[in-house]
Amino acid sequence: MRSVGGGLRGLAVIALCSVAQGAFADTIETALVQAYQNNPQINAQRALVRATDENVPQALSGYRPRISATANYGAQYIDSKSTTTTSSGAPVTTNQSGWNDPRSVGGTLTQTLYNGFQTGNRTRQAESQVSAARETLRVIEQTVLLDAVTAFMNVLRDSAILDLQRRNVEVIQEQLRQTRDRFNVGEVTRTDVAQAESRVAAAQSQMLAAQANLTTSRAAYRRVIGVEPGRLNAGTPVDRLSPRSLDLAVAQGQSENPSVTAAEYGVDVAALQVKVNEGSLYPTITVQASAQQNYDSSLSTSRQFAGAVVGQVSVPLYQGGSEYSLIRQAKETVSQRRLELALNRDQARANVVQSWGQLDAAKAQIEATKAQVAAAEIALNGVREEARVGQRTTLDVLNAQQELVNARVALVTAQRDRVVASYTLLSSVGRLSIPVLGLQVPLYDPMVHYQQIRDSWIGVRTPDGK
Repeated sequence: MRSVGGGLRGLAVIALCSVAQGAFADTIETALVQAYQNNPQINAQRALVRATDENVPQALSGYRPRISATANYGAQYIDSKSTTTTSSGAPVTTNQSGWNDPRSVGGTLTQTLYNGFQTGNRTRQAESQVSAARETLRVIEQTVLLDAVTAFMNVLRDSAILDLQRRNVEVIQEQLRQTRDRFNVGEVTRTDVAQAESRVAAAQSQMLAAQANLTTSRAAYRRVIGVEPGRLNAGTPVDRLSPRSLDLAVAQGQSENPSVTAAEYGVDVAALQVKVNEGSLYPTITVQASAQQNYDSSLSTSRQFAGAVVGQVSVPLYQGGSEYSLIRQAKETVSQRRLELALNRDQARANVVQSWGQLDAAKAQIEATKAQVAAAEIALNGVREEARVGQRTTLDVLNAQQELVNARVALVTAQRDRVVASYTLLSSVGRLSIPVLGLQVPLYDPMVHYQQIRDSWIGVRTPDGK
């Protein structure tokens, strides 16, 4: 019976690592870099941030003049009769008729001098929108990086479990062969053979289920990271990057989690909208300069030039009440955003506490399952020795074998949970990022695009040439 035990001996949790061995195996850091560069969700959010950047030059346009040019050309027929009086009082009648071609060119420049500080408040609001979009980008980056870690560790886990189940099938088949040999010489009954055959079928079913799980995990890996998984090295926890106590983790999560900081900017955006709407109650002061050159405007006028500079003050008195409704509406939105900020802080705290507890549980579970595996190995060896001398039945051996496989699968799962939990904690405190992890990859800096377009006065091409 000892030859049967050799097939699974030493398979414990090391299966999680042995599956990954290879000369050119990918690491979890490589997977994170690939997800950071290739994931479409991150790239889509980066495009949204660049689009949000354009809110700033749109708001700044309120400080700049508006210039328009006009030109016209046409043909007109004039038939006029006018009467004038001479110095002696005698009337003189003049008739004019004929065709001419009137044409003109002109330009107008309008500059807003004061509009209730609406331009300044819109600019600050746009800048807050840009900051909120950047924090949302951080949220997406953390989500994708955590998904990448989860996908990586799921492939490792399911690969190791499939390997365990395959070897379990081999061991049970060997057990069946030996049981049939013993049946042929009369040592066991037909019941023992049937029990072994049943366990072979169950082991094969578990192996097929493990194969399906691995296929699903590989598909998720391809979706998140952008490439098919190859040989994978074992992942390691990142506890060194997390706060050393739960209190510090909670404080950091409530202040640095990008969901919280994005909500803070959302409050600023809503508060500035109140000021923008209040600006509609203030006077508007503009100055307008215009010039126009006319040709052949009439049969008797061949050229005429007109120029003007006009200042205008517009004081709103009553506009139907819509402006007051907009102000009240904006104030309610501020209240909503503040409540959402409080909700995000509470959620950040709950996520930190939950991930901290999951990490502690995963650590304890690894120790417990290691002890379980060790005890199950001893129990299986003992049951086999006892079965060899007739003190145990075939069913006892099969049960002990299944308990050992279950323990090893639980240990593989606990190791996976340990790594994922450490990254989850890092994400909940807002530190799951490329610089914190120290990964060697060019960082996407949203400030570059912002500086490129902030003070743009003209142009329809984006900085990347589109």
